[in-house]
Amino acid sequence: MNAPTLPPRLARALQAAWRYSRPAIKWLEHRLKPVTQRLRPVALRVRRTWRRSLQLRMITITVVVSGLLVGGFGLLVAQRNNTALIKTAESDAKTKLSLASTYLRSTFESSRSNGEGPTVDDDVRQALINLAPSPEQGGGVIVAVKFSTAPSRTERVVAWPEEDYETNKDVISPDLERMVQGGVIASQISTSRGTTYMVVGQPVFTPNWTYPQVELYYAIPMETAVNVSKDFRTTMPLIGGLLVLLLTILVVFVTRLVARPVRQAAQTAQRLSAGLLDQRMTVKGEDELALLADAFNQMAANLQRQIVRLEEMSRLQRRFTSDVSHELRTPLTTVRMAADLLHSQRDQFDPAVARSAELLQTELDRFEELLSDLLEISRFDAGFAMLEAEPTDMVALVRRVSERLGSVAHRCGTQISVVTPELPVIAEIDSRRIERVLRNLVDNAIDHSEAKPVVITLGCDTKAVAITVRDHGMGLKHGEAKLVFNRFWRSDPSRARQTGGTGLGLSISIEDARLHGGWLEAWGEPGEGAQFRLTLPVRAGARLASSPLALNPMTATVVPHQVNRSEVAA
Repeated sequence: MNAPTLPPRLARALQAAWRYSRPAIKWLEHRLKPVTQRLRPVALRVRRTWRRSLQLRMITITVVVSGLLVGGFGLLVAQRNNTALIKTAESDAKTKLSLASTYLRSTFESSRSNGEGPTVDDDVRQALINLAPSPEQGGGVIVAVKFSTAPSRTERVVAWPEEDYETNKDVISPDLERMVQGGVIASQISTSRGTTYMVVGQPVFTPNWTYPQVELYYAIPMETAVNVSKDFRTTMPLIGGLLVLLLTILVVFVTRLVARPVRQAAQTAQRLSAGLLDQRMTVKGEDELALLADAFNQMAANLQRQIVRLEEMSRLQRRFTSDVSHELRTPLTTVRMAADLLHSQRDQFDPAVARSAELLQTELDRFEELLSDLLEISRFDAGFAMLEAEPTDMVALVRRVSERLGSVAHRCGTQISVVTPELPVIAEIDSRRIERVLRNLVDNAIDHSEAKPVVITLGCDTKAVAITVRDHGMGLKHGEAKLVFNRFWRSDPSRARQTGGTGLGLSISIEDARLHGGWLEAWGEPGEGAQFRLTLPVRAGARLASSPLALNPMTATVVPHQVNRSEVAA
């Protein structure tokens, strides 16, 4: 189904409007840009304060809701008050009008005039003078009689006081006249020259007259009702504002009583997380907040006991590991000397004894490697690891590691490819530790490559240098990228290993990376292989913000232009 299209004229008009409005929009954006730049930090601070302050949110919500409720109630009361005032004024005016129409009808019936000439006007004027209230009774009332059925086409009006009516002729509207002429008693509120009147009209029948019907109108000033309404409208906002202010003060105190213990609990929790295990909350009273503080203190005490116990156990474990590692050095040295002697003379033994000598040599190598790793881990745990950083050519370091592990790769049927920049990459590192990290990563990649290629890539920028080791083996399952750095962890313990290992290599590697202020990260997908990325600052002690190489090789589409690629054939 085709989309609807605009008519050509409308489309051209819209294009022209957009073309001519673009300069104005750009000018407006240019003018508003400094204002938005100044207001942006303020908006961010307000947003941050709003999100962090429970008390501010409660006060604001209470003020807004109470303001809306008080405002709505005030408008309703003001409307009801105005309606009551209008109904009262209308009722009083109609009562006066009814009495006045009766008096006017009786005056006409008792008149000696025959309904001709100005005598009628004189009689009506005299009657209106009698009907108009005196100043002592309020004054300001306009009483008028209109002859709607006069023989002449000119409408005739008799009013008292005449000067007031001449000044306020528009006080009786044409709509009101039509309703009264139609025989309806009607009323309206009219404003003339700044004065508000309640105007009521009623037809008066005179069957004995030349004029069968006249219309009697009362225009009664409503200054009193208007003043009362104004005073009410002035008083209601003041009362509402005072009420909202009192509610705000009340909410401030109430929220302060509630928010203070919560804030104290948050601060105490932060101190506990920072290692100050002796921090406790102050318990006051026996209410729910006191129960919360007491429960929090009990939880903190239990945590303190558990942490102290675990720290003591960890300390004893580290000490035990360190002591055992050192104590095993002496007998291991003796056993090593005997094993070396047997291994050097294995050709003189029968095949079974010679094979035993070779196995003894191999296992002693693994045992010595395990002791070395345990000693290194104990140094990291005790905080005794020291960094000896010096400027080092990373290209030469990477190539040296790949060449030393070339025989291992050849034995496993794996090909190692090295991708480095053509120019030297100099970084301030501890070459012994970084070389150990790279050996562990490449050795681990060869072990899991399943005879597929392993690629080592070196990249750098002005602040960081990164090395990635990529294999195409079985890969890592979901969640295992974090577990690979745990001590003695293996993804598949039952799988036969080609090179062996202690299970501590990656744990030591990540500690070496952290000692440099760098990152050691892992990525892997089942069937896609895995990639480890080591990122180090170019200068010792600098902080890292990003890495020159991507951790996920699937997203790494940009390859450096000047690279030097070499391969260690299987």
